[in-house]
Amino acid sequence: MPPRISQSNDASPADAQPREDAIGGQIRELRKARGLTLQEVADAAGISVGYLSQIERNQSKLPIGVLKRISTALGVQINWFFHGSDVPADEKDIIVRANNRRRLTFTALGIEEELLSPNLSGPLEMLMSTIDPGADSGDYSHEGVEAGLVISGTLDLWVSGQFFRLNAGDSFSFKSTEVHRCANSGEEPTKVVWVITPPQY
Repeated sequence: MPPRISQSNDASPADAQPREDAIGGQIRELRKARGLTLQEVADAAGISVGYLSQIERNQSKLPIGVLKRISTALGVQINWFFHGSDVPADEKDIIVRANNRRRLTFTALGIEEELLSPNLSGPLEMLMSTIDPGADSGDYSHEGVEAGLVISGTLDLWVSGQFFRLNAGDSFSFKSTEVHRCANSGEEPTKVVWVITPPQY
């Protein structure tokens, strides 16, 4: 899966106002999934650890400007926190509708990711990557285990120096601690569904 790199947050909902009761938990969930401490995120966002802790516990107001800085520190666009506000109560934390997926675009890498699992608080995450022709994730590794299924296109995959070319319908699994890399040397976008545990988004 593509490496976890930070993105700038140029796009934001025009008139949206953050709902502190919904956003605090999302911030904590995403921070933990990325393996970041309160101190690291607070420093990157230019706020105090105490203030960030209050935000995560929904005990403090969250101005849109502060949310933008926290979003940048967590490597997501601000609209990440506004998805799912209209999810029916009986679907919350269970269902993700196709038109309500959270997205990350790594423009420099030519990779877009869509979160398919309802949240990052469970034992695993599921996402779909769209890898443009010529895109390459570069080498990386992290804790955990991951598996994937190529939905369309061709995926070039390296795991601990071994090279594999996978086509639509092929699947794979490996320990994420092994150095790995994915790329698309084909002429059409490649779509891959990934399952990672623990969540690394």
